Amino acid sequence: MEKKALIIIPTYNEATNIVRMIDRLMALDFPIDVLVVDDGSPDGTAQNVAVKQKEYPERVHLIERESKQGLGTAYVRGFEFALQHDYEYILEMDADFSHRPEDALKLIRAVDKGECDVAVGSRYCKGISIINWPLSRLILSYAANIYARTITGLPIFDTTAGFKCLRRSVIEAIPLKRIESNGYAFQIELHFRAWKAGFKLKEVSIVFKERQEGVSKMSKAIVREAIWRVWALKFRSIFGAL
Repeated sequence: MEKKALIIIPTYNEATNIVRMIDRLMALDFPIDVLVVDDGSPDGTAQNVAVKQKEYPERVHLIERESKQGLGTAYVRGFEFALQHDYEYILEMDADFSHRPEDALKLIRAVDKGECDVAVGSRYCKGISIINWPLSRLILSYAANIYARTITGLPIFDTTAGFKCLRRSVIEAIPLKRIESNGYAFQIELHFRAWKAGFKLKEVSIVFKERQEGVSKMSKAIVREAIWRVWALKFRSIFGAL
């Protein structure tokens, strides 16, 4: 794995988590760079990242945005940065330790070995591997994934997974300016567009753990967007308008 890898981490009020996360990622036995896209966090998240930039020069990057603009636009901005800086492996990851930093290597290896073009860190491909979620949220998430998979035809169980590694060619092939989803529906749309473009998706089982610090960004608006977005993707695909 000699090619360059970048992990994109969107943040809003993750001042404590992001410091610990960067340290854990920098300690991995593969040199993964980190890009934090911060949406104007009032708790000093960006300032903490700036301190880490001095500690890990040329490996930690920061994009500061003035206000909350959403998950989807944060990742699109990160993808643009990755393409501009010649990264071959581009990863998505949360800042709150719901994703284990060590699992990033599993995702990179799956792509590096040619097993797939998109390695999806899955909570559902080998049973249910989620820790500390209330039953109501687990049922909602599992049902939402069945719903999205049934409508779109996606060949993966965890359609809303936010932990993944993409080969550079996948990002180059997707028209980023046409991505409209901005909540968790963004993950469904990204998987769908990659799959429809002919790229191979593979699920890699991970353990997902509910955050211990900070506040979840889930909202009713995010759920509503996911409900109708899958139909929009389906019909656009049928009529060749993706």
